[in-house]
Amino acid sequence: MKIYLASDHAGYELKESIRDYLLSLESFEVVDFGADEYVEEDDYPDYIHKAGSALASDLSEDLPAIAIVFGGSGEGEAIVMNRYNGVRCTTYYGDNLNIIELGREHNDANSISFGARFVDRDHAVRAIEIFLDTPFAGGRHLGRVEKIDSLL
Repeated sequence: MKIYLASDHAGYELKESIRDYLLSLESFEVVDFGADEYVEEDDYPDYIHKAGSALASDLSEDLPAIAIVFGGSGEGEAIVMNRYNGVRCTTYYGDNLNIIELGREHNDANSISFGARFVDRDHAVRAIEIFLDTPFAGGRHLGRVEKIDSLL
């Protein structure tokens, strides 16, 4: 499975740490769309767009992939991701990990956006583990996801 990563300056440090963690697992193909260095004036859409586009392309071909994106709040990054057909991005700010499970179980989220100003590395790693381990529940939720996709 591919995991696409992207961040702006505010999420750069957390993205780098998570990239190293994912690479240490040797279970995934990790593709990092940047930022490649800390540049305070960068714009998150430039990086997040690349991850969203790549994920949408893989999803359209039924290839296994997810995306993990990072920003200061994670909100703008999730908005960019959710512009792509088939991409369903949830946002995590820390504290309650149940939201990660619900995003996967009920919404079939295939990407997650981290608010790096609110989440430390350990919480991000735990959230990613839950995200990767939690299956979509299907059932009544499948009709809702299909309804969302039909609106595009």
